[in-house]
Amino acid sequence: MEIKWLEWAKGIQAIAQTGLTYSKDVYDIERYEQLRQLSIDILSGYTDAGIDKIKLTFASDTGYATPKVDVRAVVFQDERILLVREKIDGAWSLPGGWADVGLSASEVAVKEVEEESGYLVAPIRLLAVLDKKFHDHPPEPYHVYKMFIQCRIVGGEALSGIETSEVAFYGIDELPQLSLERNTEAQVKTMFQFLYNPNKETMLD
Repeated sequence: MEIKWLEWAKGIQAIAQTGLTYSKDVYDIERYEQLRQLSIDILSGYTDAGIDKIKLTFASDTGYATPKVDVRAVVFQDERILLVREKIDGAWSLPGGWADVGLSASEVAVKEVEEESGYLVAPIRLLAVLDKKFHDHPPEPYHVYKMFIQCRIVGGEALSGIETSEVAFYGIDELPQLSLERNTEAQVKTMFQFLYNPNKETMLD
């Protein structure tokens, strides 16, 4: 579960961003700017990130505040799951990343698998839509929905990418160190339930 100060900072930032989008009154705009600065001050006080970085990554969005979307591809082969090793932390994850504007969720999954693993895949079905706040991920400044899409291999071969250094398949009892920012052990093991039970219903939250 999220720590309280981070939850407060996110909530204040969302209110400020939405208020700045729709407010016309100069005094209301000033108050929402103050709220946005308060959210920045909270993050600055509890983290090592500098003010400029926080403004750029956390408090620079415009428009109605909505969650970010992370898309993860779930690919099985011989009862093993496809994982890629992230260069950024040396740990492993399901291929995936932030959703791209102009692409559907399934198109993102296909693109990410090819870029990060070398395999060409076709989407099969949506397995889960999980709210990151309900899972054991490290704290982060965004509210994130994670979409897990099952895909099947239709071509290609194992090749590392710009952001990945290794590509491999792992069984449920032999998972490597996982990149917890991207996926937890519980989430990856839950994906195996869809392999063992093809009729399992899509999961929410």
